[in-house]
Amino acid sequence: MDDQPLAPTTTKEQDRKTAGQRHINLIWELTQASIAISVTTMTLYAAVKLSLVQSAEAAPFLLLSNAFFLVIGFYFGRTNHQRTGGVGGESAGTR
Repeated sequence: MDDQPLAPTTTKEQDRKTAGQRHINLIWELTQASIAISVTTMTLYAAVKLSLVQSAEAAPFLLLSNAFFLVIGFYFGRTNHQRTGGVGGESAGTR
């Protein structure tokens, strides 16, 4: 058995471009995660506060819950790891 690694098939410029794309993707993923966490935290906080007030109206809570489900739905849809492609993938342009 020959367990030697394969020779690289990309140029330095292609490697530099891919590294830059990965860096931007990391920034974007961290931004999305922080937005999802902050919306979740604020929605839970507001839900607790509204549940402690007896005369609270339902409209603000419905607005918050709709925003929560929209943000979380987009976040998990974006981070669906069963969808292939991305940086350097063969199907990067077919998503």
